[in-house]
Amino acid sequence: MTLERPIAPDPYELLPTVGSFDLTSDDVRNGEPMDARHAHGSAGGENISPHLAWSDFPPGTQSFVVTCFDPDAPTGSGFWHWVLVDVPTSVTELPTGVKEADLGGAFSVRNDYGDTGYGGAAPPPGDRPHRYVFAVHAVDVERLDVGPGASPAYVGFNLAFHTLARAVIRPTFHVKE
Repeated sequence: MTLERPIAPDPYELLPTVGSFDLTSDDVRNGEPMDARHAHGSAGGENISPHLAWSDFPPGTQSFVVTCFDPDAPTGSGFWHWVLVDVPTSVTELPTGVKEADLGGAFSVRNDYGDTGYGGAAPPPGDRPHRYVFAVHAVDVERLDVGPGASPAYVGFNLAFHTLARAVIRPTFHVKE
């Protein structure tokens, strides 16, 4: 059953324009379906975060925030799958299935599953393919001044004032009915 609704806008098209830099992945590609291992267990996946690597971020970058958002979720507010905060500039690559303990003080806030860490793709069965917007934000402060109890929206609000540039990959995922 495909849910009939308009395509949601890309969330970053609604924010002030910032610079960009390079983001690559061994696991996901822009506009292409993700492998099921990056899907949530409820969608038959393994809930493993994809590899991400970035370069050529702007001078003045003091940390990174990594996010994954599904603007196509039938919620009216999208669905946050991952918000990883305070990634140090010494980290410019996340291996597949990254462990936060390996990231020098970085931490995840609660995703919309109610868990911390990466929560894989899980669109409603039979719905159209959903876009999963993986973004790395180059931030002008070492610490974003949010704690582990912050909501993804509050992190996003703070990012609006501290993002120097953003790199994005938008793979898709679909669960057949």
